[in-house]
Amino acid sequence: MDLRLDFVGIVVRDMRTSLEFYRRLGLDIPEGAEDEQHAEARTPSGVHVAWDTAELIRQIDPEWTDPSGGYRVALAFLCPDPASVDAKYEELAALGFGHKDPWDAFWGQRYASVMDPDGNQVDLFAPL
Repeated sequence: MDLRLDFVGIVVRDMRTSLEFYRRLGLDIPEGAEDEQHAEARTPSGVHVAWDTAELIRQIDPEWTDPSGGYRVALAFLCPDPASVDAKYEELAALGFGHKDPWDAFWGQRYASVMDPDGNQVDLFAPL
């Protein structure tokens, strides 16, 4: 079996706010998507990222409930270089999304963490 990750779905409370956050990360999300219950974008590496409103998910799965107690999935975005990690973190932290300031990780990467508007951890990293 040729199994490969192709799609990551994120349930959002506020489509507009979430898409604005991910556009700031650099994803090319179609204009007008913020007015829909479902939106998708393809990353440069080919993975699809999708956003669905909680209302849509409840229509599909009436037993779905919001997770509690922390995030369930962390996304990690490769940046071009360590300076880009710092710059993107500072941009998002200034908007209130900062979580863990950039640091040089023992595994050889510049690393930082922000939280998206729905409380999902989003990591930024680059090789040192």
